[in-house]
Amino acid sequence: MIYYDDLPLDKEILEALGELTINYVFQPIFQPDGKTVYAWEALMRPTNKTVLELIDEYMEADRLHVLEVATVFGAMQAYFLRGYTERVCINSFPSDNLSQAEADVFWEYYGDSIRGRMIIESLEYPYFSYPNWLEKQRSVKVMENLLAVDDFGSGINDMERVQIMRPHIVKLDRELVSGIDHIPEKQQNVQDLVLKFHSEGILVVAEGVEEKEEFDYLVGLGVDLFQGYYLARPA
Repeated sequence: MIYYDDLPLDKEILEALGELTINYVFQPIFQPDGKTVYAWEALMRPTNKTVLELIDEYMEADRLHVLEVATVFGAMQAYFLRGYTERVCINSFPSDNLSQAEADVFWEYYGDSIRGRMIIESLEYPYFSYPNWLEKQRSVKVMENLLAVDDFGSGINDMERVQIMRPHIVKLDRELVSGIDHIPEKQQNVQDLVLKFHSEGILVVAEGVEEKEEFDYLVGLGVDLFQGYYLARPA
């Protein structure tokens, strides 16, 4: 179980965090050999409901900021408890960001230990806030970390969004890669995307790879990184 009691945060946010009962699991992102871990994605797991139910509940109550803070601090707590040394991917709402006071606490707790080790993944919902994104860019650059667009091809994360956000990494949604070994339209689409993103210095992750045939085909297309049940489930 993740606990936030010892964090010197605002009393109101601490009380809100204290209402949560959550754990984190991690799913690896692999290099093309299918064995070498490039990063671990932290995935929130509430103990009494699904994560989508939790997000919907907090979205309706206009309290997504509580989950943003919980994810940043909770995922890092779980990451260090596990003793991982590779990068850690942390999901972030494109509509939200840590306050400066919260960011200062995060720096106080983790400082140089997370320099160059974090990937902040911008989710495909609920909406995009350009001012918050600029602040994420600034803080990530200072800490020599990376920015990623999650689930490209679903929700709000499309080519226009990538051009605005200028991320280091784009993660292709499962819908784009499912059955790619035998669907010509998907083959051409993903090939074009890989060429486009590589021309701009962006790494491409194939998400939701569930079959060996999909994995082999995507390796052949030059996709950089891979994530999915074929390689490893969240644990």
